[in-house]
Amino acid sequence: MEWIEFTAKTVDEALTEAMIKLESTIDNLEYEVVEKETNGIFGFFGKPAIIKVKTKSLPDNIAREFLTKVLKEMNVKTEIKIKHNTVSNILDIYLEGNDMGVVIGKRGQTLDALQYLLSLVVNKRTDEYIKIKLDTENYRERRKETLENLARNIAIKVKKTRKSVSLEPMNPYERRIIHSALQNDKSIQTYSEGEDPYRKVIIDNKKAAKEFKYNNKYNKNYSRDYKKDYKEYKESKEKKENIKK
Repeated sequence: MEWIEFTAKTVDEALTEAMIKLESTIDNLEYEVVEKETNGIFGFFGKPAIIKVKTKSLPDNIAREFLTKVLKEMNVKTEIKIKHNTVSNILDIYLEGNDMGVVIGKRGQTLDALQYLLSLVVNKRTDEYIKIKLDTENYRERRKETLENLARNIAIKVKKTRKSVSLEPMNPYERRIIHSALQNDKSIQTYSEGEDPYRKVIIDNKKAAKEFKYNNKYNKNYSRDYKKDYKEYKESKEKKENIKK
């Protein structure tokens, strides 16, 4: 926020005017005295106090200012609710309004992009790192449930077919949801492949993977790239089975 100039009989009165106009307390304001009041001679020819004031660069204010500008450009009217947990240094931001689908975007891509940009803007102007969580219409929780159900259903398929399944590219947060959903399944293993933003999760069958490792125990051509070798092994096995048929 840029500096705003206030003039009053005294510095205190000028500060009071600033707090009223900016709808803020003195704790959230920065000010400089441009010119202190003077009483003049016998109370005549005195000069008023002049100060310049701006809102402090608090994370809440930075986030609100940035989102207000961006959402205005997107022609989206929303109410911005912000909670700052100073203990864990997390800024929870929730948007409420109509047609939030525009803000969410396909599979949450627009929401993720806004959250990423917001994190850059806020942390560029603050001393300590602050984690940003941006949500609307409870999208994050709904997406989490969808991904957990997807992970469990794919795991059932992998156990039956003994073939690994590659999921669509996901961001780090969504990949962690998949890994976490299946971490206690003793028959399944998960890992990620590729580079962001195309990095994806692979859901694999542990037993089939062990068999592959055992069959290649004394194979001199077996490299340290387990995932690559396992893929080649499965392709080779499928070809042999097709020939037999």
